[in-house]
Amino acid sequence: MRPHVVPAAILGIAIVLAGVFLGAGFRTGRVADRFVTVKGLSEREVQADLALWPLQIVTADDDLPAAQGRMAQMVDLTKAFLASEGIFQEQVTIQSFKVTDARANPYQSGAVTRFIITQTLLVRSEDPALLHAASQRVGNLVDAGVVLTSGQEYGPGGPTYLFTRLNDLKPEMLAEATAQARVAAEEFAMASGSRVGKIRRASQGVFQILPRDPAPGQEEGNQLFKTVRVVTTVEYLLEG
Repeated sequence: MRPHVVPAAILGIAIVLAGVFLGAGFRTGRVADRFVTVKGLSEREVQADLALWPLQIVTADDDLPAAQGRMAQMVDLTKAFLASEGIFQEQVTIQSFKVTDARANPYQSGAVTRFIITQTLLVRSEDPALLHAASQRVGNLVDAGVVLTSGQEYGPGGPTYLFTRLNDLKPEMLAEATAQARVAAEEFAMASGSRVGKIRRASQGVFQILPRDPAPGQEEGNQLFKTVRVVTTVEYLLEG
């Protein structure tokens, strides 16, 4: 065999193998490039399991002890009302207490009542339905002479309803959303003459707690019933 034949044969074999590997790599790359992106949705209607109800009481008088005495009476009336609704003393705490001397304000003009006392009682209950029912009868407090305030400075008034058991729902809802994404991928694959392969990439998405009735101006915290939602995004490889 001539000396130059062996190197030429080795070079030829190397070229053939390189072509084989390049072709296999190209086919693998093409398979990896064929995928479909789908979304899966899961929703649950839930009821709040915790409620917070701030009751802002206000009174005013030119005599500070008189104003404080009137405040004490209104606090007693408020606690009596709550007790009649099944809300006990240990569920009520003082959230804030403020005394304002209106005449100490250099920008105040005209005759004004001097002392203004504002006290907030915070009601916390793990029975939101009970608190909701009590809030519907808050007019009884006004009839008894209790002055309640709301607005930009004091908040919108009424209870805030919270759902705290989201972690209990996550596994089941994620499984459902992923299953729905798989169904969508299979429908696409069937229409394109392919088969659904392995998951290429997946994104869990963010769990959202939304108002059950999304009316304008209605916030989630103001509604006793809510909707929990999660959307997953999954990329599936396509085969065939």
